[in-house]
Amino acid sequence: MRKILIVALGIMALSAVGVLVYVLIANKSAEDKAVAALSDYFAKIENGRYEELYNLINENSQALITEEDFVARNRNIYGGIGAGNIVVTVMNSYNIAKKPEYIHIPQEVKSPGKVMEYSLRMDTAAGPILFDAYVLLTLDAAGEFRIQWEPRLIFPDLAWEDKVRVNTYPAERGAIYDRNGVMLAGQGTASSIGLVPGKMNQDHGADIGTIAGLLDMSEDDIRARLGASYVRDDTFVPLKIVAKDQQPLQEVLLKIPGILIDNQTVRIYPLGPKASHLIGYIQGISAEELEERQGQGYHMNSVLGKIGAEKLYEEILRPRDGCEIIIQDKDGKTKKIVAKREKTNGGDITLTIDTVIQEKLYDQFVQDKSCGVAMNTKTGEVLALVSTPTYDANDFALGMSSTQWAALNEDISNPMFNRFKAAYCPGSTFKAITAAIGVDTGMVDPDEDFGSSGLIWKKDDSWGGAAVTTTREYSGPANVANALMYSDNIYFAKAALRIGAENLAQRLLDIGFEEDLPFDFGLTKSTFSTTKTFSTEIQLADSGFGQGEILINPLHLACMYSSFMNQGRMVKPYLVRQDNASQTYWKQSVFKPETAQILRDDLIQVIESGTTTDARISGKILAGKTGTAEIKDTADDQTGTELGWFVLMEADEQAENPLVVVAMVEDVKGRGGSGYVVPRVRNVFE
Repeated sequence: MRKILIVALGIMALSAVGVLVYVLIANKSAEDKAVAALSDYFAKIENGRYEELYNLINENSQALITEEDFVARNRNIYGGIGAGNIVVTVMNSYNIAKKPEYIHIPQEVKSPGKVMEYSLRMDTAAGPILFDAYVLLTLDAAGEFRIQWEPRLIFPDLAWEDKVRVNTYPAERGAIYDRNGVMLAGQGTASSIGLVPGKMNQDHGADIGTIAGLLDMSEDDIRARLGASYVRDDTFVPLKIVAKDQQPLQEVLLKIPGILIDNQTVRIYPLGPKASHLIGYIQGISAEELEERQGQGYHMNSVLGKIGAEKLYEEILRPRDGCEIIIQDKDGKTKKIVAKREKTNGGDITLTIDTVIQEKLYDQFVQDKSCGVAMNTKTGEVLALVSTPTYDANDFALGMSSTQWAALNEDISNPMFNRFKAAYCPGSTFKAITAAIGVDTGMVDPDEDFGSSGLIWKKDDSWGGAAVTTTREYSGPANVANALMYSDNIYFAKAALRIGAENLAQRLLDIGFEEDLPFDFGLTKSTFSTTKTFSTEIQLADSGFGQGEILINPLHLACMYSSFMNQGRMVKPYLVRQDNASQTYWKQSVFKPETAQILRDDLIQVIESGTTTDARISGKILAGKTGTAEIKDTADDQTGTELGWFVLMEADEQAENPLVVVAMVEDVKGRGGSGYVVPRVRNVFE
């Protein structure tokens, strides 16, 4: 609950109304009871409880205004100006008989009472308002103070016949651009479809039915709009805003008598679904949101960034509409400007995003349930963030129909879910991390041959029926390089056991597991165990090759792989472009430089000579690792699905802007596993 501050005769109280009244009534003096009545009155205004105000005014006032008119006037004025954070300071208190001459007492007031001089400050849509005033409180038959109400209690210059008007001067929301100045969100033009009643067919029932079908509206809604009190024969009655490119729809509509199409300025998202999870969208502010932002310059017609960059950078992007609160006399002439604030356009934002990479990454996976990130491994600039399937942010900006909204929510592929924010089982992409930790801790000699164990292995009989399986045997030593090239699950299970549960847990914490990523988007933390420890050897072994309970956010995985290109330092990812991009690290020295070099060289060989040679691109030095993660309820589950991963990065130490792309695709079982992902990521690099 918002609170009202009353400073009265040396007493300062900051509390909810009930506590305030109780404290002041504890001293039974008439002075304190009058202050309590005044505080109760303004607290109800502060909390929007206008229907309770009428009982706080005296009979003289009630004889001059009906309850309905009184409640409406207070609600319309205080609500219309966005009043909040009311602070009242009582400066003087007098018995009516001893009041100063400049204080006017209406002739109809005969009962005893108090006059209080006070100062009031409140925040409004047009800025803070401060004025001095006085109020008369009379005693009723029960000995309770009631307020002698007059319009000047709202504003000292407000008379009975005056009106309060709020004029708003819209400012423009800031635009969002990519790194090359391509607009991702900003001002554009759409088509406003409407009807002019005087130009419609006399019998227009059938036309309304046709229009309703074309615009996905109900006939009742159209009739209600046409029947509004303000509508005349020549009034343009807006029905729906549609994108400018819907030319066939507009041509059909224009054949219906009475239809008029006009241009309207709207927020547009030029990349549409290709960046909707990243950029987000705006919508009109809700009553709850307006309440939360009381006094911050929002009003009932404001829009608000709901998700994505629109929400993240709301404070920069949001416009501050100009606003003035004026008192008009009965002839409509301005009597006084109570408050005024000039409009201020929102600020623009330039992101690190590269539209070309963003679109390319989206196009490769548009048919899949997937996520993808692209980042500069040298600077940490995030170049693309993609989640599929998705929605079109323009639909929200233009006004989504109930049918569209229902279709989105009922879609089993969950297009509203932002997959690049989530964390997933990484499968074999995690093997590079296990290898780096093993080598770095000295628990794994990169050249040591762990020996061949065939396609199935378990440590000993204490594992019972549990075992580690791998997909292929290979000639040559079972060392780090070959184990990465041939994605040997058994090798990395053994490596994890060598490293040990405590060692592995601590090193994962050191590289950001169980920690919020230092990134503007609220990304899901990467985790390695629900208990933050490896409770069994089997869990530890499974974790070594990216199964067990390991969950990784794709951007975090990109950051971890960046350490192999930065002498063991992990870059800090960022999304708002900087004029002079430089290396900023999230984690310093997560691996020794020599460890990072070993992993870089071995991951190059995965692409050059290993299982992922189809990712090679002539003239480029690339490094990477695939991963196929099994998602099933039990070890014996044959119905589980698979996640396909691929991490690919430029490994040329001389590259000016080295790129890493991480992509994850759901449900790749029977579609080639991680092999399904490889050519699509390769296409992004090309």
